[in-house]
Amino acid sequence: MSGIALAHDYVTQRGGAERVALTLTRAFPQLPLHTTLYEPTTTFPEFASIDVRPMPINRWGVLRHHHRLALPFLKDAVSQSHVEADVLVASSSGWAHGIPTVGRKVVYCHAPARWLYQSARYAGNDDRPSLRSRAIQTVAGVMGPSLREWDQKAAHTATRYIVNSTAIKRAVAEVYGIEAEVLPPPPAPDAVHATPESIPSVQSPFVLCVARLLPYKNVDRVIDAVLRIPNLHLAIVGDGPERRRLEQRTENLTNIHLLGRVSDGELRWLYENCSGHVAASYEDFGLTPLEAASCGKPTAALRAGGYLDTVVEGRTGVFFDVPEPENIAAAIDDMTARTWWPSVIRGHADSFSEARFISRIRQIVNEELCLA
Repeated sequence: MSGIALAHDYVTQRGGAERVALTLTRAFPQLPLHTTLYEPTTTFPEFASIDVRPMPINRWGVLRHHHRLALPFLKDAVSQSHVEADVLVASSSGWAHGIPTVGRKVVYCHAPARWLYQSARYAGNDDRPSLRSRAIQTVAGVMGPSLREWDQKAAHTATRYIVNSTAIKRAVAEVYGIEAEVLPPPPAPDAVHATPESIPSVQSPFVLCVARLLPYKNVDRVIDAVLRIPNLHLAIVGDGPERRRLEQRTENLTNIHLLGRVSDGELRWLYENCSGHVAASYEDFGLTPLEAASCGKPTAALRAGGYLDTVVEGRTGVFFDVPEPENIAAAIDDMTARTWWPSVIRGHADSFSEARFISRIRQIVNEELCLA
C-alpha cells in the first residue's frame, strides 16, 4: 500500500469544507486529493497546484457545474472507486467517507449528509420551491431509504471519526451511534492574511454577511433585518441558487449590496471595515465568525449549531435566538452599540489556528499508521 491518502466529497465550490480540504493538503503536502467531481473554475484557485484526482463521473460537465444534480449517481461512483492507502483521510459531508480502502480510514466529518437527514431544511420550504429544491426533495424521498442504508454502512467503515463542532459530535452520535473527537477547523488563512482591496460601492456604516446563497442560510431574513435599521448598509458575500431571487428582491435598494464572490483581499477589506458580521444560518461549524474575529470584528449570530463553539457571548459577539428579522435587527443594534476590544476578539480566533489543526490531525494519522 501507499502510506497516507486524502479524499474530499467534490471540489466544485468555495466553502468551508473546501478550505478544510486545502488545509489537509498542507498538513500532508505532495499527496493527491481523491474526489468525485472537480471543476477548477468554481472552486478555490489553490487547488490548481494540487494533484486532484476525480472519479470517472467527472467527465460529465453538467455535474461538475451543478453537483446537486449528481446526487442520484454519487453512491455508485464512490462505491466503484478504490484508494490504496495504509490510512485514508476523508473530508466528508456525505460521500468521501464511503470510498473503499483496505487500510484504515479517518473521517473528518463536516456533518452527516444534510440533504439526506435534514432534506426539508437543506432544500428550503418556500411556498414556491425552486427546481433545485424540488429535485433534492424528490431524490431524498425516492432514494432516501437506500442511500441512508449505504451511508450508515459507509460511516462504519471508518476506524476513527473526527468532527468539526460539538453540534456535529451530537449529530454523529445520533445518526451513526459513533463517538467522535471534536477538532475545529481553522479560519480561512488566505482571507485574513491577504492585502486588503477596497470595494468603493460599499458605504459605511455597514454590516457583513458571508454565506452561500441557499435557503437555510437565511440571507433574506438578514436583508429584512437591516431594512429595519436606518442608515445601515449590508454587504453580502456569496453565491448560490438563491442569488437571482435575492437580486430581484433588492434591485431597488441602495443600501443592500449583493457582491457575489469576492477576492480574498476584498473579503479582508470587508471584514476590517464592517461594523460587525451577521450569521443567521444553521451551521455545523461557525467558521465565518472566526474570520471576522481574525480581523477584530464581532458577530451577531444565531444561538444554534456551530456558532455556539466559535462565538463567546459578550466577548466576541452577541446571539439571537430565532432567525427572524426582528430578532436579527435587535442583535445587530446591540452589537453595533457596544464597545468591543479587537485584541481580545483576535486572541479568540488565534486559538483556532491552522497550526493547531495540522498538529492534531498529523498526530491522529500517525496513531492510525501504527495500527495499520
